[in-house]
Amino acid sequence: MTQRAKPFEGVFTALVTPMRGGKVDDKALAELVEEQVAHGIHGLVAVGTTGESPTLSFEEHVHVVAQVVKQARNRVPVIAGTGSNSTAEAIELSKAAREVGADGLLLVTPYYNKPTQDGLVRHFRAVCEAVPLPAIVYNIPGRTGCDMLAETVARLAAEVPTVVGIKEASGSIQRATQILRLVGDRLAVLAGDDALAFPTHAVGGRGVIAVVSHLHPRAMVEMWEAAKSLDLARARELHFKIQPLVELLFVEANPIPVKSALAMMGKIADEIRPPLYPLAGEARERLRKQLVAEGLL
Repeated sequence: MTQRAKPFEGVFTALVTPMRGGKVDDKALAELVEEQVAHGIHGLVAVGTTGESPTLSFEEHVHVVAQVVKQARNRVPVIAGTGSNSTAEAIELSKAAREVGADGLLLVTPYYNKPTQDGLVRHFRAVCEAVPLPAIVYNIPGRTGCDMLAETVARLAAEVPTVVGIKEASGSIQRATQILRLVGDRLAVLAGDDALAFPTHAVGGRGVIAVVSHLHPRAMVEMWEAAKSLDLARARELHFKIQPLVELLFVEANPIPVKSALAMMGKIADEIRPPLYPLAGEARERLRKQLVAEGLL
């Protein structure tokens, strides 16, 4: 029997893809990676949804993964977002990510196509058999129109040895609980919603793939470490501390607010690929005021 790879645990930042003049800004990307590592983040995700995977070309996609791997220098694991609504494309992206040194894959459920639950298993099995890196499957029905049920996750855990975790972003702590009850001993259940990071820890989750950690990496790491050590009072305190900013980071589709926040902080240009556009108006001003209140501006 194939030995199951060690699961990924802790706080992983789903990196934005900085852009300048319409192109990937390698310098800003390297600086973001360096800052995250310096603040103790446990791992990085390159070109997930937050990294604008839908609008990057294949070449840009692979380039960003390669740049993050290069800058991380094996100090933290790098997971490459290589999911697609085409099984063949997901395989090609995954092969390319492996070639440039990614430590694992983040595989979103196929969007728009709406495969059956059996189709989901067959899709993930095909990708994982073609590219046997540790894989985290990613359930985010609000953006994909495709919901992977807890029983399907259990089937993947039993049938596909390289599936080591799930990023659960249905927004339901009940769903996370169902998955943990079925396969929590075999898979790392990672929160996919920043607001549910601590609640997911509390029911047995092993971490979070986060957006707010761009702005508060140390607080997110401390919250995870406190929860893991059963210092629930401290974990809860940090959970409440970051919630106002978490709420503002999702007033528009991710990654619009976080890229605008990072731009206000001078870390990246305020650019995002159409059909998404930079945060504006009242929402931008509310975010700016919160950044000031938290000492980030």
